Amino acid sequence: MGSVITKTHTNGLEYVDINTHHCQARIFKQGAQIDFFQPQGQKPLLWSSSNNDYQVGTAIRGGIPICWPWFGLHENASWPQHGFARIQMWQLSEVNINDTEVDLLFTLTIDKNSQTYWPYHTQLSARFRLSDRLTVSLINTNLDSQTITLTQALHSYFPIGDIHQLQASGFSQSHYIEFDKGPFEQTQDRVQFTQETDRIYHPLGPQQLLHTPDGIIQITRENSQSAILWNPWHAKSKRLSRFNNDDYRSMVCLEAANVLDDKVTLAPNETHTLSTTIQWKK
Repeated sequence: MGSVITKTHTNGLEYVDINTHHCQARIFKQGAQIDFFQPQGQKPLLWSSSNNDYQVGTAIRGGIPICWPWFGLHENASWPQHGFARIQMWQLSEVNINDTEVDLLFTLTIDKNSQTYWPYHTQLSARFRLSDRLTVSLINTNLDSQTITLTQALHSYFPIGDIHQLQASGFSQSHYIEFDKGPFEQTQDRVQFTQETDRIYHPLGPQQLLHTPDGIIQITRENSQSAILWNPWHAKSKRLSRFNNDDYRSMVCLEAANVLDDKVTLAPNETHTLSTTIQWKK
């Protein structure tokens, strides 16, 4: 069936190495962040920068960072961008492997330091289902006595060969905000890239496609009416950490999200699951 083995990176980060007849993958316990996924006989479906240092306490650039319990900059400028979950140590709670898939569940215990940012009793888990496709689910349960509201994203980085040849489709009849301006109507189904792109789409249908020189990547979302489409282009690339100046040429982010009017509000004992599934389209 395959193997699921916990290993330690040379720089100290623990990760789970998955190797089956369906796929190969790597998930770091810090941030419950998958940074490599490759179906057997096909090309990788996630992009990661070669400039990563994989240091404890440093976010990994690429794969699928978990942005929680807020996406983007917080109104308190001193708080970490995209929340704190992506640099916390998660626990591997369940491992199930059979002939068709590997199912892994990671859980996050919110420590005293993080309670400064999030003083609510919340159960947070990340489930990974891996076969010839990858499904990542972020599961929130409100165990507090009061209603809570949060924003979140599965910040997926995709390998697209050449940004100048990329077309992203599935955006018709939507609207987007870009650089705090808008909303703008999306009149065309396809998006091409000629400059820095940083769009929050809402509302957006559940499936988009990335048409790359290596094939078509299919991305599907559940319990998400919003998504972020991002490429920093060359000027911003020079300002980003753990990012080579020309990395923008080979990646794009298309992120399953709950942002803007799509934010998550949970009454006591309610649960919400945000999911994304990625695969090479056959």
